[in-house]
Amino acid sequence: MQFKDYYQTLGVARDASADEIKQAYRKLARKYHPDVSKEKDAEARMKEINEANAVLSDPEKRAAYDQLGSHYRPGQEFRPPPGWDAGFEFSGGGFRGGEGADYSDFFAELFGGLGRTSRSGGYRSQGEDHHAKVLLDLEDAFTGATRQVSLRVPGLDERGRMSLATRTLNVRIPKGVREGQVIRLAGQGSPGPGRAGDLLLEVAFRPHPRFRVEGRDLHLTLPVAPWEAALGAVVEVDLPGGPVKVRIPDNSQSGRQLRVRGKGIPGEPAGDLLLSLQVVLPPADTPRARELYEAMARDLGFKARQAG
Repeated sequence: MQFKDYYQTLGVARDASADEIKQAYRKLARKYHPDVSKEKDAEARMKEINEANAVLSDPEKRAAYDQLGSHYRPGQEFRPPPGWDAGFEFSGGGFRGGEGADYSDFFAELFGGLGRTSRSGGYRSQGEDHHAKVLLDLEDAFTGATRQVSLRVPGLDERGRMSLATRTLNVRIPKGVREGQVIRLAGQGSPGPGRAGDLLLEVAFRPHPRFRVEGRDLHLTLPVAPWEAALGAVVEVDLPGGPVKVRIPDNSQSGRQLRVRGKGIPGEPAGDLLLSLQVVLPPADTPRARELYEAMARDLGFKARQAG
């Protein structure tokens, strides 16, 4: 998938005001609308123009796109990094019906998740819900915590140019929270005639240096010494919830998978810990180490390529 430069599509500068974007869109629409245009690629161009306008005319989408887009060039191979949209507060509406269905895969990859609607139809006694993605540390899921979360709220200043306000909230993180779970903060959305809407915080975890998370399961590559793999051993594994002892079966090889039930993220039921063994060889960097390796080579008669 290639990165799309929406500013280039509309022919406006990155600091263009809302009025400048609107004027550029109208000018291009008059030229490429299929009902009036004689350009041979009018329909395809109009789809691109509509897509660019859908992002740049919306302060919330534009702010998130601007943060991401500053690191990419048009046509560059692109995959959005995990959590790229974290910390932006979006209002509820999202897309209704088939709106946005004709847009590109690039658009769907970035903004497809904004299809979450709050409440629709009829009289609304409650204000619109807002939503945001927040990045948490994996350790918080094991203990629970209260964390200070700062959200960027996009808008327009008095000159119609992009601006970002920041609001900070103290959020209680429940023990056992999992990625994709939503924490609801009552009354923190848009004001309404009855009461304010809610703020829905979607949880994502920051990349962890040791663990990979799937649901409530934790995946870990576990280094073991050759004698631990060959003879079997009981080793201690440090987890966010505290150390756990794991039995390594004898005659284990690199890549062997072990499952320790109930030692993943807490919950009902708790997740599992999945270990991938990696046999790590000590270096032959001393005379004694070389002597031991030479003895193994001589006495074991092991043919690695035949064994493989």
